[in-house]
Parts: sequence; structure tokens; C-alpha cells
Amino acid sequence: MEQIVFKRKLYDKMLEWKKERKGNTALLIKGARRVGKSTLAEQFAKQEYDSYLQIDFTEATQEVKDLFNDISNIDDLLLQLQFHYQKKLTPHKSVIIFDEVQDCPKARQAIRKLVKDGRFHYIETGSLISIKKNIQGIRIPSEETRLTLYPMDYEEFRWALGDEFTIPMLQQTFKSKKSLGDGVTRKLLKDFRLYMLVGGMPQAVATYLSTNNLTTVDAVKREIIELYADDFRKIDPTGKATRMFYAIPGQLNKNSSRYQISSVIESGKQDRIEELLQDMEDSQVVLLAHHANDPNVGLSLHKDSTQYKMFLNDIGLFITLAFKDKEITENIIYQKLLSDKLSADLGYVYENVVAQMLKAAGNELYYHTWPTDSGKHNYEIDFLLSRKNKICPIEVKSSGYKRHASLDAFYSKFSSRILHRYLIYTKDFRTEADLQMLPVFYTMFL
Repeated sequence: MEQIVFKRKLYDKMLEWKKERKGNTALLIKGARRVGKSTLAEQFAKQEYDSYLQIDFTEATQEVKDLFNDISNIDDLLLQLQFHYQKKLTPHKSVIIFDEVQDCPKARQAIRKLVKDGRFHYIETGSLISIKKNIQGIRIPSEETRLTLYPMDYEEFRWALGDEFTIPMLQQTFKSKKSLGDGVTRKLLKDFRLYMLVGGMPQAVATYLSTNNLTTVDAVKREIIELYADDFRKIDPTGKATRMFYAIPGQLNKNSSRYQISSVIESGKQDRIEELLQDMEDSQVVLLAHHANDPNVGLSLHKDSTQYKMFLNDIGLFITLAFKDKEITENIIYQKLLSDKLSADLGYVYENVVAQMLKAAGNELYYHTWPTDSGKHNYEIDFLLSRKNKICPIEVKSSGYKRHASLDAFYSKFSSRILHRYLIYTKDFRTEADLQMLPVFYTMFL
């Protein structure tokens, strides 16, 4: 299948880097594997430079890697690279791409001297966890501008479908706080559920566009899931990280106020568990939402590192992982999910997609729980956003809106701290006093 190059929002930030930094820093694009880092870097090089040279260090020969062991002669290094890859570079008009730079730590260390040389621009790609695990004994360059590439968001997904109309119009209606009408909302929600099923991994999106078959898409997503599981086994040979990864949907489905790690792996030293969690978060395959003990401005000041929820970076992968009880997820399950007729309570699915959308929009993830008056249950605010000098509590529901006890109790307790409160659900826009009830696709605008 011929590779499809998708339009990505990060491209504009890359243009800003090129214009403002003028080669004074290298650009490091980090992100989980298979989110499209290499493709985006090459697309940018083709369109914004006269020529480029791309080194994929996962495939580069040892001879190429050895060139970076001694960079005392920059002229010789650059000449050797051009000769090896049969690429002619023009000073100040060409870029060199270090793809999967974590597989050649000495090349990353060389960035400082290469940037100082000033003849060419440099773009690096890599996953943060792999980069961290391959820096022993090298000097990390400070001459880097770092950008994160996430899976395709909903707007990028609509672009891939050839639709550049829907999202700008939705943004207008969100700002005006007007009802869309039940019929239009149902249509928009069905479109959004398609995104939830396919997800934002470029390979899965390309497969959907070429086959229009969700079972085939599911097979692609399973390959990516297994790739991630293998990566976790590499960073943690005990298998704990892999088990924690596979348990994410089940943990969210329990509707517990935290990820109950003791029910997934045997207990161990707290510092080792925290290191494992940090590695998993650095992989950007998973997203962590931490409990805010005191829900107030400056949420990071009240972060509880021992109480957290775990989500997947991509809703499409999450759904495949959640229904991974068969060798392949059947099209009938996908069709029922698409038409919103699957009998399962899908609140945890919508919670994951909201987490993904908030994170991709630049928000850190926090939530808050506290006991009810009886002490038998907990109230829970699924997400907290800090805006201006106030906070915005969010409750996520997969269906109705008539009951929102947690939002009401939170308002009674912390009304002076609240700017807006939101109920995200699967119906048309409504307001109830100062409560805004938003169809889930509006999450991207919060």
C-alpha cells in the first residue's frame, strides 16, 4: 500500500522553528512509535528545503554510525554522509534528518557541534523513553527545540477524510453556545464515533481509507499494540509494565477512583513502581491523570503521585485493547459501536477519548475524588482544567445528563474557585443554570 502523507498541525510549529531559530537549534520531534514522526519530518524536508538527507538509524550501517565516533573534522563527516547517501546538500538551504536518533546516541551528541557549524539545519525524531534509555555516557545537547507529535486528533482525522468544513463550523457553534439540534448532533456524534473506532494512528487511518473495513483496521491496531507491548518488555523484562498496559481498559471499566496497581501486579518497592510509571508515561503510549488533593489553581502543586488513572494515547487502540478477548474484533462489534447500540456501558471509553483530546490540546490531566456524606461512595470529577485564576471541573457521561451529582456537590463545596463547569456527554448542547452540557466532540475547544 502506497504511503499516504497526512496533513498534521505540528507542521505549522515546525515552520515557526525554521523561521525563528534559523538553524541555531536542532528540532527534536518526540512521540510514541507509529504516530508519524518520520513521515512528517521527511514531508517537511521535501517542501521547505532545496534538498535533504535522511538517516534512519534503525537501518543505518555500522559504518555510518561509526562516522559519529569522531567528529573533530566536521567537513569530513558531512562529506562522508553525502557520499554514502548520494545526496548533494547546499549550505543554508538543506536539512539533515536523524531519524530514530536514539539508536545512535553519538549522533545526538554531535548535534551541538553540527548546529554550531551552521551549514545545515537538523531535525531529529525519536521516542522519549528510547532516547532516555540510550544517553549513558553522552552529553545531551542543549541546542534542541523539542516538539511532541501525538496521534492524529479529530480535526486531522476529518482532514484525512477530505473534510475541512466541519471543525471550523463546530468551533463557531461552540463559541456561540447554540444548540445544533438533535438530528444534526446525532449525525455529528456518529462521525465522531468513527474516529473513536479507527483512532488517530496514521497507519490505521490509511488502512481505513483504502479498505473501508474496520476489521482490517483492527488487525493493524493489534500490530501496533503488540509493538508497544514488546517495547514495554524491553524497558521492563519482568513484564510488569506490559501487564499494566494491557490492564488499562479493565481498570477504567471498574469505575474506581484510581488505577489499582495491586490488582494487576505484585506489590513492590514504591520507588521502583514510580520509576516504572515514569517510563510508561515517557513512552507517550499511555497518559496519566493524577489526583489533585486540593482542586485549586496551580494543580501541579497539589498532585498526588500515588493516586492516578491511566489512559491510552489513542482511542482507536484503546477500543481494540478493550475488546481484545477474541483473535480479531468482528465487524459486527464495530458496527454496533458506530451506531451506539452496543449494550455495554461505554463511559470508560468516552473518558479515554476526552483524556486524549485534553492532552493533545496541551493540558496536563488531573481529577479529584472525595467521599459522599455517607462515606459509602465517592464523588468524582473526571478532569480538572486550570483557566485564568479559576478551575473548570468536567464530568464525562456516555449517555444521559439528568444526574450529575458529583458536579453539583463539587460546586457546593468549591463554588468560589470555579470559572465554568462542564458535563461532556452524547447529546446536543444544553445549559442548566451555570452548567454547560457539551457533546463530546466539543472537548477539543475547552
